[in-house]
Amino acid sequence: MTAKPAAAAARATVYGYPRQGQNRELKKAIEGYWKGRVDADALRQTGAELRRGTWQQLAEAGVHEVPTGDFSYYDHVLDTSVMVGAVPERHREAVRADALDGYFAMARGTQDVAPLEMTKWFDTNYHYLVPELGPDTVFTADSAKQVAEFKEALALGLTPRPVIVGPVTYLLLAKAAPGVAADFEPLTLLDRLLPVYAEVLADLRAAGAEWVQLDEPALVQDRTPAELNAAARAYRDLGGLTDRPKLLVASYFGRFGEALPVLAKAPVDGLALDFTESGAGNLDDLAAAGGLPGKRLVAGVVNGRNIWINDYEKSLSVLGTLLGLADRVDVSASCSLLHVPLDADAERDIDPQIARWLAFAKQKTEEIVVLARGLAAGTDTITAELAANRADLASRTDAVITRDPAVRARTAAITDADGRRSQPYAERTLAQRAHLGLPLLPTTTIGSFPQTTELRTARADLRAGRIDEAGYEERIKDEIREVLSFQEKAGIDVLVHGEPERNDMVQYFAEQLTGYLATQHGWVQSYGTRYVRPPVLAGDISRPEPMTVRWTTYAQALTERPVKGMLTGPVTMLAWSFVRDDQPLGDTARQVALALRDEVNDLEANGTSVIQVDEPALRETLPLRAAEHAAYLDWATESFRLATAGVRPDTQIHTHMCYAEFGDIVQAIDDLDADVISLEAARSHMQVARELAAHGYPREAGPGVYDIHSPRIPSTEEAAALLRKGLEAIPAERLWVNPDCGLKTRGWPETRASLENLVAAAREIRAELPDAV
Repeated sequence: MTAKPAAAAARATVYGYPRQGQNRELKKAIEGYWKGRVDADALRQTGAELRRGTWQQLAEAGVHEVPTGDFSYYDHVLDTSVMVGAVPERHREAVRADALDGYFAMARGTQDVAPLEMTKWFDTNYHYLVPELGPDTVFTADSAKQVAEFKEALALGLTPRPVIVGPVTYLLLAKAAPGVAADFEPLTLLDRLLPVYAEVLADLRAAGAEWVQLDEPALVQDRTPAELNAAARAYRDLGGLTDRPKLLVASYFGRFGEALPVLAKAPVDGLALDFTESGAGNLDDLAAAGGLPGKRLVAGVVNGRNIWINDYEKSLSVLGTLLGLADRVDVSASCSLLHVPLDADAERDIDPQIARWLAFAKQKTEEIVVLARGLAAGTDTITAELAANRADLASRTDAVITRDPAVRARTAAITDADGRRSQPYAERTLAQRAHLGLPLLPTTTIGSFPQTTELRTARADLRAGRIDEAGYEERIKDEIREVLSFQEKAGIDVLVHGEPERNDMVQYFAEQLTGYLATQHGWVQSYGTRYVRPPVLAGDISRPEPMTVRWTTYAQALTERPVKGMLTGPVTMLAWSFVRDDQPLGDTARQVALALRDEVNDLEANGTSVIQVDEPALRETLPLRAAEHAAYLDWATESFRLATAGVRPDTQIHTHMCYAEFGDIVQAIDDLDADVISLEAARSHMQVARELAAHGYPREAGPGVYDIHSPRIPSTEEAAALLRKGLEAIPAERLWVNPDCGLKTRGWPETRASLENLVAAAREIRAELPDAV
């Protein structure tokens, strides 16, 4: 294949880049600031150094236009709320007193003020802070951050392109503020918001910005005619401004669909679209819309969400077709590179053959530059890169790790009966209540307890050889005894062992399953200063030996109360990994489910009567288009049942979900056939309990009454008030009392106080219940 040079030379760019720094310098600086060890000037200096390093690295790699404004101390949607002046009333005093502390108060809350609600950014594991708006919201422009970061990059001699969340997506992501009618639609504020965006754009233009990127990923979802009309009006007005930079409207995570002709006709100067597998259809839709004559197209042909190398020949074929559909075609990733780790070259422990298949942010940038060069100057200029790419792709296809005949035979033998409990819930719940003997409103936690400095030090000492395995295990045993002792004294009914031996709820299992690879430096931001290292799911999955039985049975031997076995479900194991892309996700989920089924059965055989299989990613992984929901939910719920259905009727199966919108998957939650589900509910004021009730959910549920993503300690009165709200939707005999999520990131003082208040609230409410309940 020999591509002709593009008429207008294609250029390389990216939508955004990881923020944390190679050694998570930003995390350390922010957390140091919170603890008083780092002052505001030092924190800002760290941020400036990280931005400068990123821009210079991109420019040196050959990126022609660097993004600015995508850097954030916590979350880019929260940054947008600051930019448009949408600060909730309860946070305004803190913001007036100190802008930085007020910003973090909105993100994390304080002991006196609750934070903004947090939920998943579309179908990713990144969390954003939900804007709170109402009919009385007054927007005011504050372009200081966007202008300052643009000028920083400009001063380095670079070509910057500011990146801002678009006005339509911002409003579609927002919720009605507390006290505002639930049916309030933030999109009705569009005409009030657009002049603020116009002011920000004018400020950026005055600072010298030629282009500004406005991100509108919400438009890749199903949208009503009214919402599409709002998008058309927004970009008619912004595009019609006389004092503005050129506008690049960016979408990602999927097919633009009905929004594409709307934006193609709008008076904007370019579109950025996803042309990877997730954006399948954009190419045909663009052609059907008549292309983008006279406009710029940024083509996302490198997958910005997974870590496998690009297929150069396939991408060049797509790019070659696009040359006839726009005035100028530039090359990029499918979305911001925020969703992948920084540099695969830092992974020294991965088999060199497998390392050839991996591309993190740095390598993806290099791929984009190669593709842009091939498109601009012809493929003869990248002959060596094409040959190496073909060899790397072939080596992955032929690798032994990718296929295990025994795993494939077992998966092929699955029957419908394998995914069904032996008795329906109505019968087995009676057996479970008799077996467990729990009170009304039983209390429990979600699984993890604080991962203390001492625990992390012990893990590091083991890796470094400063202590041996026996010494490390004694430390783990001490921690388990302490966690159990606290729970018993606090009065918690169903205990957990606290997971002190676990580094991460996915990585811990991945390290014990065949087909998975762990990284050492593959950190990806989940929210704020919380980073995770998603493992790499590279081949067929099996469980060589039990993974959790030893520590769970050790804990159970120390107490008369039930101790939950704690596992991560198959959908979450996929969603929070970089999953293989060479077979359907459903096939991979079934392999993981069978491995977990073995673990569940072994836990039960060793005396564990309550087993929790967490699926927080079930909603997160839901496709963005409704037409694709049924097929996904079919294999997702099947894989959960396959993992859990082999136990006796009196063994109680729990699951857990958090920080997502659950209303549109309540039927799927029902289809899991778990006996008990615990869900995040504290920040959303028990919304999920009402959604379960509206559906007629027949099983037991624990909507959370303690927001663990905030340092606030909820009072007994606050937890009791939430429980009363829960009881309005869920009867007492089916209501559990628990936090929103695991306690791994919290400290012991706040954990103790919060859980003691939680138990006290449960006792208070029990005392209020009629004797007949």
